[in-house]
Amino acid sequence: MTEELPPKALMRLTDAFSSAIFNELKERDFLSENSALTSYATPRRLAVSISHVVATSPDKPIRVKVLPVSVALDANGNPTAPLQKKLTSLGFPNVQVKDLAAAMDGKTETFFYTHTAPGSTLATGLQAALGKAITELPVPKQMTYQRPDGVTVEFVRPAHKLIALYGKDIVPVSVLGLSSGRTTQGHRFLSPNEIAIHDANTYAETLESQGKVIPGMVARKERIRAMLQAKAKSDRVLMPDALLDEVTALVEWPVIYECNFEQEYLDVPQECLILTMQTNQKYFALTDNNGRLRPRFLIVSNMETATPQRIISGNERVIRPRLSDARFFFEQDKKKKLEDRIPGLANVVYHNKLGTLAQRMARVRILAVEIADLMGIDKALVDRAARLAKADLLTDMVGEFPELQGIMGTYYARHDGEHEEVAMAATEHYMPRFAGDMLPTTQTGTVLALADKLEALAGIWGIGLQPTGDRDPFALRRHALGILRILIEKRLPLSLRAMLHAIVRVLANNASFKDSTEGVIAFMMDRLRGLLRDRGFDADEIEAVLAQNPDRFDNIIDRLAAVKAFAALPEAEALAAANKRIGNILRKADITAGNVQDSLLTEKPEQQLYAAITSIKPQIASMYEQGDYTGTLKTLAQLRTDVDAFFDTVMVMADDHKLRNNRIALLTELHEMMNRVADLSKLAN
Repeated sequence: MTEELPPKALMRLTDAFSSAIFNELKERDFLSENSALTSYATPRRLAVSISHVVATSPDKPIRVKVLPVSVALDANGNPTAPLQKKLTSLGFPNVQVKDLAAAMDGKTETFFYTHTAPGSTLATGLQAALGKAITELPVPKQMTYQRPDGVTVEFVRPAHKLIALYGKDIVPVSVLGLSSGRTTQGHRFLSPNEIAIHDANTYAETLESQGKVIPGMVARKERIRAMLQAKAKSDRVLMPDALLDEVTALVEWPVIYECNFEQEYLDVPQECLILTMQTNQKYFALTDNNGRLRPRFLIVSNMETATPQRIISGNERVIRPRLSDARFFFEQDKKKKLEDRIPGLANVVYHNKLGTLAQRMARVRILAVEIADLMGIDKALVDRAARLAKADLLTDMVGEFPELQGIMGTYYARHDGEHEEVAMAATEHYMPRFAGDMLPTTQTGTVLALADKLEALAGIWGIGLQPTGDRDPFALRRHALGILRILIEKRLPLSLRAMLHAIVRVLANNASFKDSTEGVIAFMMDRLRGLLRDRGFDADEIEAVLAQNPDRFDNIIDRLAAVKAFAALPEAEALAAANKRIGNILRKADITAGNVQDSLLTEKPEQQLYAAITSIKPQIASMYEQGDYTGTLKTLAQLRTDVDAFFDTVMVMADDHKLRNNRIALLTELHEMMNRVADLSKLAN
């Protein structure tokens, strides 16, 4: 038991503490395959429960390398002084040569000694495990404090109690100046007396029933979630995981109370009020079923009382200045138009090698207008949206709450009378902000989101700041995934390479910039592979489609679905293998094939294959043009018999060069037909 632990680090602390003890005991053979780990964590305690633990670890045979035989024995086969010295240093002074076993160690014959190490007691093993767990704990910041007995200790927070039980027995261990016992303290205010834990299996039950403490982090979190939902009644509780986790780490016995604030504050954009409540006060906002904020909120208290009015009124009093600040920022910001804030972007450095935020947005505007032109949408709206998109960064509200960037831009643009798509683009050009986030809903927002992310990718990459390992300070991975999601899910017929070339042309005037097109494309293809795997496609299916180096992604899901359907056909394996064989033949042939000449098809199997190709070619072309990629590939299954017969009978590389070239032309036509949707050879084993 400790003083209050840092709430944001509590989950990391308990995971590290419990896993270190479990792993160390397992390493020392105190656990079995059936041993299970249960972690506990509250603001004032870390604990771990492990099942199927033995009281004494089993004896263990140990084989120790001693010395090479040539060193251990003299010319007459008698033990040497180095041998006796080595055995003494190993702790075996009385071991004789007859007790040693000779075996090859690489190319050297060497003496080994095998002995049985007796098992150790649980107290010994747990003492080592506990010491290691404390030493390796990921402590944000150590505290140095002095215990009542004068011992100086370093730990994350002052520790007061140590419990170590094996069933009903105390395991004698010590750490941080504490010796193990069976008593602890419960809730700081609701359970003033010490509590005795009589059995390790009743730890959680005793703390909850006698100490008013729910020791399990997950159990406490779910209790809070259920209580919040019950207290909200017909309203909806906004409880992001980060807030729920932090509040769970702040209380041992959660109680929910309802508080209210004045209706007049609802004139402020609700995102501001919600963020104020969540960030500054750890409160849970409530909305109605239409998502409109309600003038009441819920708090999670660590104090259960029949007369909670002082707690409620105190929290209502605390929130009013916060809401008043939000209202003040909002009203002050509206006095200055976004348009008038734009010159200030020239004073904000984006990156010392890429200039100011004003220069960056000038580049984004150029690219956005080019994309708008390709998509055939209103370029004037896109240009206006790009001009205003970052202006809200200079407002007081965003200065106070950076998380509201874009959102406040939309509110202020509407107040300024801007077109709705221009206003929405202020928010939407940041989308998607994270995995699973919404995509932009408007065309203007979509174009600006692409331009903003592409400029960041190309620019940052071009000055040599590519992501490395886990480090990605400019969120380039997120930008790449956002671009891919927009292109794929919105089925935009845009060339990635063309868009990158456009922004690279603009960046080329910068002396610090190097063309980043190829690096960015390779980077995005890697992200694309991961994205497609997450959507359930196999690696072979993905490689079959990506082997064609697609530059557009509007139909990539359709192609993958077609490949998956084709791979399930009984003919798929043979055709994929044949496709691979054809590709190898064509690469080795290294000639430019002309058209197939009927008169040179001398053998029946090649005549039949050519007839089959000619028969289905119009059908495949029609399906492909209509985007029916599944139908295109399934139609190829009709060729399986003729392809097999061709390779069983026909010698492609015939001595007669006319026959050889004609067969190469036939295979070229077949290869092109088979690989229109994907490179089927990638499906071959």
